[in-house]
Amino acid sequence: MDSDGMEKKTLTAFLAAQRASVKAVVDGLDAHALTTSDLPSGWTPLGLVEHLGHAERHWFQEVVAGAAEPLPWDDDHPPLTTPRSPEVVFAFYEEQCRHSDEVIARTALTAPPSRRHPEPVGEEIADLRGVILHMIEETARHAGHLDIVRELLDGCTGLGPR
Repeated sequence: MDSDGMEKKTLTAFLAAQRASVKAVVDGLDAHALTTSDLPSGWTPLGLVEHLGHAERHWFQEVVAGAAEPLPWDDDHPPLTTPRSPEVVFAFYEEQCRHSDEVIARTALTAPPSRRHPEPVGEEIADLRGVILHMIEETARHAGHLDIVRELLDGCTGLGPR
């Protein structure tokens, strides 16, 4: 495997680990815990998972590949909340991650995005490598938010892939 292939393999492994952390932290929460906010800002764990699905869709399908299938719903609810059931949201997140992995597999790390994300972040992203790094950061950041909320909900700490 050439160095570009090794780098892509490493980056995708880090992204996969962060995705797994998100799922592990919310694993075992019931629908009430997933849809209730314990924070003044009002976001819910399930809303944050859906947000990550939207981020995967936006960055890999819209920005890198240049197009995404229309969403099956309107997004007319408060940010980082969702009216959808846990089953629908987790399936959406999984599907978006799968689509992202397909885009990554067929795109060179040095390929420039087909579209641009708004500034200032859009200015910083020059290629697929930058998009993957951004999604690692975005997913890790929100996995940390979920860690804190999980501790507030039921005292569980140290959750994540083993």
